[in-house]
Amino acid sequence: MWWGWAAALFLLYATVSGRRQALVRTTGYDLGIFEQAVRAYAHLHAPVSALRGDGFNLLGDHFHPVLAALAPLYRLFPSPYTLLVAQAALLALAVVPLARQAARVLGRRAAHVVAFAYGLSWGIASAVGFDFHEVCFAVPLVSCALEALARRRWRRAIAWAVPLLLVKEDLGLTLAAIGAYVAWRGPRRLGVAVAATGLVGSALEFKVLMPFFSPSGTYAHAANLAPAHHSLLTTLALAPLDAVRPEVKATTLVLVFAPAALIALRSPLALIAVPTLGWRMLSTNVFHWGTAFHYTAVLMPVVFAALTDALRPYAADGAPLTRRHVRASLVTAAAVTLVLIPSFPLAQIAHRSTWRTTAHVTAVRDLLRRIPDGATVAASNRLAPQLTSRTTVVLFPTFPVHWKLYETDGPVPRPTAQWIAYDRVPPESWPYPPGTWPYPAPRQEQEYALALAKYGYVRVAEADGVSLLRRAERPSHTH
Repeated sequence: MWWGWAAALFLLYATVSGRRQALVRTTGYDLGIFEQAVRAYAHLHAPVSALRGDGFNLLGDHFHPVLAALAPLYRLFPSPYTLLVAQAALLALAVVPLARQAARVLGRRAAHVVAFAYGLSWGIASAVGFDFHEVCFAVPLVSCALEALARRRWRRAIAWAVPLLLVKEDLGLTLAAIGAYVAWRGPRRLGVAVAATGLVGSALEFKVLMPFFSPSGTYAHAANLAPAHHSLLTTLALAPLDAVRPEVKATTLVLVFAPAALIALRSPLALIAVPTLGWRMLSTNVFHWGTAFHYTAVLMPVVFAALTDALRPYAADGAPLTRRHVRASLVTAAAVTLVLIPSFPLAQIAHRSTWRTTAHVTAVRDLLRRIPDGATVAASNRLAPQLTSRTTVVLFPTFPVHWKLYETDGPVPRPTAQWIAYDRVPPESWPYPPGTWPYPAPRQEQEYALALAKYGYVRVAEADGVSLLRRAERPSHTH
């Protein structure tokens, strides 16, 4: 029965993300980057991403060796759709242990509500609507670990949680939280050992492994973890306030638990969300604070496992009043989920624009078809994942050469690729704000003009705001 939910959700997620790719709504940052890494793994190479930087090993950006698990599938089906379908399957699988545990303690009807609320939750929807990310592996692992914790099967919970160390560097902290829960509710020594493993594992990834793989020799995202104030002591003292200000942080914290009608906060399982919420709210990166992107996906299994756990005593009581309390809680959770659906990407499946191919999309397809397989291409962010399966792609215009992610200060390196695919039409849908990226439109137009005037490129074709340039056989050396 619960596998039926997984199948239905898989079809929903795969359809939404697949249509986004077909309509040129995905991006080089991040789908293109991840496809380059998986493509490299599939050919038994290090996970180097030309989009991220010349020779940049993605293990120096985030520590996610789990991506190698997709290599055999990608070798058979070399396409960005392979990553999107795999992500859809992993996110959908997480519903099975959540619904199964809800059925055990709350009954089958309640379990259907939990499956519905998880499957259409905004945290999962946000991940589906923004390309592909390694966190999709963590979602079913956390879901299975939480089911085992709720059943007091400590070793099974740990077995599901330990692989989190291979998914992303911060998830060692989630493993530590699971270990702390085991130490509190189960065998203390085992729990302490697991907590220590999580902390040490994350520390090694932050301090040793990622700097080793990074071209700069440092952790690429260290600036996001910088103290928010002049001294470490002040930063620690004000951390509780900084976690809820500005207002967007408080809104996100409420919305994380809103799909469970805030009832999940009654369960100690909710504490397993603290590490992820903590680093996000204390980060200096504003993208970490809000509801867009993929950052909340790993929290959704925690929220719904905690909801089931919080309602367990009331369901066990059996009195009419407590039964009504359980029903009211579940109805509220379903209602909140329904209310939030239109604001997040899963609603796109009902939009007419999702099923209509525009003139712009047709122009993109026609122009990119002219680029031969194996070529090197400098492409706009939205065009990159249309090319990464068959060419070597860098970003156009790209970032200055200094390995600082999203840092645009300094001169833009001149393009050296054989082709330039430039899209001047702003993105049309979630999650990016209106406008071009990574530079404002005037700056991008300037770099495009320079490519024609000084860098030895000729215009091959142009249609509906998309331009295709090719490097001339004898490029100009004018400076």
